[in-house]
Amino acid sequence: MSTPVHGASRHWLRLERLRLHLPTPPEALASLLCTVVVALFLLGFVLQPYLIPSESMERTLLVGDFLLVNKQVYAPAGRLTRWLMPYRDVARGEIVVFHHSQPPYLVKRVVGIPGDRLRIADGRVMVNNAPLDEPYAVFEPTARDPFGNDFPATVYTDPNIDPVWWRQMRVLVQNGELVVPQGEYFVLGDNRNFSKDSRFWGFVSREQIVARPLVIYFSLRQPSMTDPGPAALPAADDRLGHGRQLSARLSGFARWERIFRVVH
Repeated sequence: MSTPVHGASRHWLRLERLRLHLPTPPEALASLLCTVVVALFLLGFVLQPYLIPSESMERTLLVGDFLLVNKQVYAPAGRLTRWLMPYRDVARGEIVVFHHSQPPYLVKRVVGIPGDRLRIADGRVMVNNAPLDEPYAVFEPTARDPFGNDFPATVYTDPNIDPVWWRQMRVLVQNGELVVPQGEYFVLGDNRNFSKDSRFWGFVSREQIVARPLVIYFSLRQPSMTDPGPAALPAADDRLGHGRQLSARLSGFARWERIFRVVH
């Protein structure tokens, strides 16, 4: 008598699984493996997380923001990348992640593209004799830096300026304007008074640019040099990190309003 009952029970379970569309264990395992493969592909070849460590891109990016960046948008335009991924070249006004000689990666905004004639007058960026519309630029109070506010300068006085860049720059200046060579880009931090950028160490080549920020997926409230009061602390450097301390810091206060904010 037990065998018919057992067979009926199995038949009933099969009918219930079909009615509820429940996956079998092999199907569930296959689905999990597909999810893992897709996630690894996205993180390995398309997306990459980074942590903002310094004030150079305030108020667009704050110290403690965790970024997800697109590593394929600026990839070489081969047949495979054109078919699989959207590809385009770097445009003026875009924020880019790039290799740098000291910190492995930096994030800045492109203000000069190949062929541009560029100068900065009293902090205002002029490109091809026209003022650049920069609603993102901020000027946090600090001691006036003649080299950063008026560029290109005629006198080499700032110890932060790369001497190799200084010699190169003098050759590229025409009528008081810096001419951006082919294959090179001039980048600035949005927080102009707290950013060491192309004014101090030169151009970023097309080959150095590796990604474009997409979205802020998390943001921890961390001290900044530009915060008022004694709690302000300097960041270690401008180097992008990978946010390995995120799980250990979740108990701290987060900027919830910045989570999933698209980066412009």
